[in-house]
Amino acid sequence: MNPTNRKYFDRQVEWVLARLPQSVLAILKEVPLHVVDQPSKRLLKELGVAEPDELCGYFCGLPYTECSAFTFCSSVPTSVTIFRRGIVSASRDERGKVCRSELREQIRITVLHELAHLHGMDEDEIDKIGYG
Repeated sequence: MNPTNRKYFDRQVEWVLARLPQSVLAILKEVPLHVVDQPSKRLLKELGVAEPDELCGYFCGLPYTECSAFTFCSSVPTSVTIFRRGIVSASRDERGKVCRSELREQIRITVLHELAHLHGMDEDEIDKIGYG
């Protein structure tokens, strides 16, 4: 992604984050949100994903549902990463164009999707609430 497009995308992330509920922002104060162009080849292989455009986000760490006094969740690095390339790809219309409102919606969906994993939800559960 070229620097101009990267800067535009990142401004859209900031716009989306500024409009999320305070409860979500409180979580993001504790869980780092990384924004990168695309996943590494290693991560794609690990997840069984063929193309970088197919992956919009990734949750790393232990979900809250797996934490207890015995797992020491605070010692396990937890983060959310969103991928510009995958989100832009998911935002394209049938003509290949990306409009700002759809890009913002895909960013919002991706962030909330990954935070749902933090709360222990699997892909089927996330699909049922509309963030699949």
